[in-house]
Amino acid sequence: MIRRRLASIISYSLHFLKTKPIANPSPLLRFHSLQCSNPINQNGSFWLQGFRAFSLLSLNDLRGNVPRKQKTRKGRGIGSGKGKTAGRGHKGQKARGNGKLGFEGGQTPMRRRLPKRGFKNPFSLTFQPVGLGKIAKLINAGKIDSHELITMKTLKDAGAIGKQIEDGVRLMGRGAEQIKWPIHLEVSRVTVRAKEAVEAAGGSVRRVHYNKLGLRALLKPEWFEKKGRLLPKPARPPPKLKDKVDSIGRLPAPTKPIPFFTEEEPASSPA
Repeated sequence: MIRRRLASIISYSLHFLKTKPIANPSPLLRFHSLQCSNPINQNGSFWLQGFRAFSLLSLNDLRGNVPRKQKTRKGRGIGSGKGKTAGRGHKGQKARGNGKLGFEGGQTPMRRRLPKRGFKNPFSLTFQPVGLGKIAKLINAGKIDSHELITMKTLKDAGAIGKQIEDGVRLMGRGAEQIKWPIHLEVSRVTVRAKEAVEAAGGSVRRVHYNKLGLRALLKPEWFEKKGRLLPKPARPPPKLKDKVDSIGRLPAPTKPIPFFTEEEPASSPA
């Protein structure tokens, strides 16, 4: 295609140059003359009239994006070499379609020869850790108000934890020496060291329970507003988790902590 176009361009240009000679031709002018159809006149020495521009591509040379190698047509006669049995031979398992995945002819397959190891606990919970040192830095930076209750939503908005929170947040004791003022937190789990450090500074830590839907309502209440739904009611913890939590999570996100009461204080309060 390109050869035919180049041949036609060269033959036409040679014929034109024979009829109308050009004084002092240069490669730049030749290249320009092959692309330009307008007449150029400089002191009568270079003059082109009616010279039409050529293109190496035309509409009748366009082709579709079709692969050159066509698909082998099987079962279309013996002359093609792939007729009748279509290259599979006579009878047998390999001539009758694909076998079952993992079938090894009747012997014990690989998936049964290998031993089982480990298991996946369907009741496991994944908590995102956050240290007290990180919380202290955010308080000093002004991103967290220590006078208000610090919930998991507060930690998420301040950037203390990531956005992907599966089952809650675990408060760790890293950087516990930086906590020198009372703070009140509500998290899913807390270590012994972190709880002692917070209570030594005059604060409190409460372990609250949220299920999957309640945790979404706590962290993303705007999602329910966008869908036109009401916030769900707080879920009670299952019997196996009653000893690991202090109370049920509140919705929407609370701003004031719930005080801890001992067994003696309610009895003495009425008196």
